[in-house]
Amino acid sequence: MRVLTGIQPSGKLHIGNYFAAVAPMVKMQEDNELFAFIPNYHALSGGANLKELKQNTLEAAIDFLALGIDPNKTTLWVQSQVKEVLELYWILSRYTPVGLLERGHSYKDKVAKGISPNHALFSYPVLMAADILLYDAQKIPVGKDQIQHLEMTRDIAIKFNNEHGDIFTIPEALVAKEVATVPGIDGAKMSKSYGNTIDIFYDTQKQLQKRCNKIVTDSTPLGEPLEWEGNNVFALLKLFSTNDEIEEFKTMYKSGEYGHGHFKKFLTQKMWNRFEEAKEKRDYYLNNIDKVKDILNDGAKKAKAIASKKMEIVRDAVGIL
Repeated sequence: MRVLTGIQPSGKLHIGNYFAAVAPMVKMQEDNELFAFIPNYHALSGGANLKELKQNTLEAAIDFLALGIDPNKTTLWVQSQVKEVLELYWILSRYTPVGLLERGHSYKDKVAKGISPNHALFSYPVLMAADILLYDAQKIPVGKDQIQHLEMTRDIAIKFNNEHGDIFTIPEALVAKEVATVPGIDGAKMSKSYGNTIDIFYDTQKQLQKRCNKIVTDSTPLGEPLEWEGNNVFALLKLFSTNDEIEEFKTMYKSGEYGHGHFKKFLTQKMWNRFEEAKEKRDYYLNNIDKVKDILNDGAKKAKAIASKKMEIVRDAVGIL
């Protein structure tokens, strides 16, 4: 099954990104034909620091390679390396009612949050449709906030097919089972917007410990039992622990022999251990940027071969020479 997903080049990855997106992708590549691209054109729609976009795009590729995306199993490329997506975006615009875009929840939400309204932001779902339909993707991993965009893609594809025949594969949403909300250091959902993230990669374990020490806990003193339910440190510890370890931590919380500081140290050690190998791989790729570019170029060649054939069919259907 061909699965397609996009990876925003939005800066440093944090623990929430890992459990919500990266880890499922690494697992998916084992049993599917995974196509993963870095949507740098989408980044132009608003909110991105354009001065850092090139570097963020390369670092996004490095991070995903370090965390387990295997270029021998996954086709990985940068969106702008396959220009056909922009041509299809324009053609699909003809089959996209303005009213469909005006109902977009994401557009309204982003404008409400202060992002300047522009055509790129408004027509974002059309470019997303082009990303998907260009490669005949069958399944698209989406969170709840992206379901409407995929429904728009389906509407556009069906409208096109009704006029020209079964040219586009109608994609289906691959909605992950309920993913536990990853709390930030303040207890709210981990998000760059809130400034409460714990990044995946640090130069030293001491830096990671310093960040974990900022996780908000109650004021129960050392020597008294701690509550693990509703505890931000415990919620993060669970993500990095086996079922047996989780039960052991629960017992330790209730024993009164450990304070919040102890559990923050346990968390730091578990996080450091989990990503130690990935950090080594990341350092390797940072020192071998040409290797990263070669991987992206190889992925782009494969993606472009598929895109070019699809565009020949589309151009013929709509009368473009």
